[in-house]
Amino acid sequence: MRPSHILLLLLAILGAIDAGLILSAAQRRARQEQAARLQAIAVSGLGLTDLCLATEARYTRHPAVTDLVAPFMDHPGAMDHFPTGSFWAPPRSRL
Repeated sequence: MRPSHILLLLLAILGAIDAGLILSAAQRRARQEQAARLQAIAVSGLGLTDLCLATEARYTRHPAVTDLVAPFMDHPGAMDHFPTGSFWAPPRSRL
């Protein structure tokens, strides 16, 4: 086998991989656009400015609305002052 044949074979394999990646990216983009439309419907229906995980803890909100020192305001010995913290028990290894 000549070196030029090896090069052509390598280019054909890389071209097939590139075509597969392009098709995969197009499918992912279509799924993301559909998810974005659904989120836009949810946000407009609920009257929210952003979808967020929880409204009470400042460090779980969207990064656009958090303050930079929020993660440092709590320490391991601090009392939990948010209501959702009462829904989870401490780990059994700590008891």
